[in-house]
Amino acid sequence: MSTPRTVLVTGGNRGIGRAIAEEFIANGHRVAVTVRSGEGPLGSLSVKADVTDAASLDAAFAEVEEKLGPIEVLVANAGITRDTLLMRMTDEEFEDVINTNLNGVFRVLKRATKGMIKARFGRVILIGSVVGLLGSAGQVNYSAAKSALVGMARSVTRELGARGITANVVAPGFIDTDMTAELPEAQQEEYKKRIPAGRFAAPSEVAKVVTWLAGDDAAYISGAVIPVDGGLGMGH
Repeated sequence: MSTPRTVLVTGGNRGIGRAIAEEFIANGHRVAVTVRSGEGPLGSLSVKADVTDAASLDAAFAEVEEKLGPIEVLVANAGITRDTLLMRMTDEEFEDVINTNLNGVFRVLKRATKGMIKARFGRVILIGSVVGLLGSAGQVNYSAAKSALVGMARSVTRELGARGITANVVAPGFIDTDMTAELPEAQQEEYKKRIPAGRFAAPSEVAKVVTWLAGDDAAYISGAVIPVDGGLGMGH
């Protein structure tokens, strides 16, 4: 059992983010989640925030710190997709994804690390994707944003590594969530053929890697990309 920490998970009301929040709660941590709508899991503090809106983040951080204490573990998970082939992709479809999936991570990272520097302890975990390094047709915007998180985590490691702060990327492959469930059956089967493990992951399989990275046993891991993809993205 790791030391109980104050954890913030962005986008913690569904899918992988919700599973991550649940796993931290089960491990006895104090957990806050940002939501644009809905609620986080039972036992979490839900705060309304949009990662593209600086004022909403200021309010959310103030509320979390007041109720749970300074944030010690940040899991930047909030993200959107606007999938379409490059030839059809509008400036807006590219910029919206970058603003949420990359600029949004910068906004929460900057706020969370202030307290971590003071405490000389912190765990930054950025939720990337296998397509960040593997690429994906129809996802020039999304894969660019996810790839950029690797440089971000490694730069944070160089800046803050001596202060007891680690920064890593967890790169999930195909996970059983509402988003993958919407894919046609034939497409799901096609994807499974490309995955050496032959199946999609349960959200909890990603969550357990995230909680391990945040814990005492992973204190010497920083600037790493940890794939949770059943072997799909090997060689990256």
